[in-house]
Amino acid sequence: MKAKWILSLGLLVTSMGLATTSAQASSYYSTNPGIIRAKKTVAAYTTATKSNKTQAIKKGSYAKITKLVSVKGHAPMLQTNTGKYITANKAFVAKTAGYQNPKKYYQVQYHQIKPYGKIGYTVKPGYEGIKTWLIMKKMHTTNGYNKYNSATAYAVKAFQRRHHLKATGNVNEATWVKMGYSKHSWTAIDSYVAPLGAQAWQGRSAHIEAMIKQAYKYMGNPYLVGSSTSPKYGTDCSGLVMQALYAGGINPLPTSSIHHAFPGNEWNSRNLWAAKKLKKVSYAHKQRGDLVFYYQPGTHTIWHVAIYLGGGKVIESWPPRIMVQPIRNGQRSYIAGIKRPFI
Repeated sequence: MKAKWILSLGLLVTSMGLATTSAQASSYYSTNPGIIRAKKTVAAYTTATKSNKTQAIKKGSYAKITKLVSVKGHAPMLQTNTGKYITANKAFVAKTAGYQNPKKYYQVQYHQIKPYGKIGYTVKPGYEGIKTWLIMKKMHTTNGYNKYNSATAYAVKAFQRRHHLKATGNVNEATWVKMGYSKHSWTAIDSYVAPLGAQAWQGRSAHIEAMIKQAYKYMGNPYLVGSSTSPKYGTDCSGLVMQALYAGGINPLPTSSIHHAFPGNEWNSRNLWAAKKLKKVSYAHKQRGDLVFYYQPGTHTIWHVAIYLGGGKVIESWPPRIMVQPIRNGQRSYIAGIKRPFI
């Protein structure tokens, strides 16, 4: 009888031990979670057996996981794409889709941004942008402001007559090619979108740096009204900001780099200022990566936007070129407010 009781107790202990092991196992990921966010600061190691510590992953940080690793005698570990090993314990790390803004703001995208608008639009009087700039150079009607004016329209008509094209004064693809520009450039200028510079498993700072890095690609290029395309050309202020936002993963609708050359769209700084999906913050709390909006002197009309770099500096497109300047200077110092693309 005593032996049976001891045997039963042994089975109970064994059963309890299995139950405890099962409960412990459920607290760990059993498959690769893909991307994780650290709930707490998590210790990191160079091996799955925790033999050598390396730089920890801070609370709130993200990591891309390449695989789940199980070593006999050790708890499951996650290997990151940087070669670190961290715990697979769900109390410390959580599966996530990656870095994202709160839902009420512009959502960070992880596919190439696709601005709305027609690629390969015909250039007409009132249009601005790079195609207008190149047309005016070809027609010798440049006047320091790349807006398709009546002088350009008259010159285009004369050009079209000389080359047996329909004399509309508007530039379509056929006229563009006859001017000596490539067929490819007719659509390539319109369709350029800055490549994404940050991944879902990277945090806010990486997205801000991607935005600023893209803006720096335009440094020294000329200020060109209504322009927002490849770094081989210039931009205007909001054109620069739009391409920078695209690099960070934000599509700031209703503004569009394609339609930026259309009449009236040189003031897309006003659309960005009006966008409720950009978070407004106080001037005192401005941070690197925030957008700085300016009033026109004597009015409360938005006429300029720049990207704050920190240390009292902005990168901006302002006549005559894209440059780094103090946040306030003798040309524009009336700040309307600050908006934050990445929360």
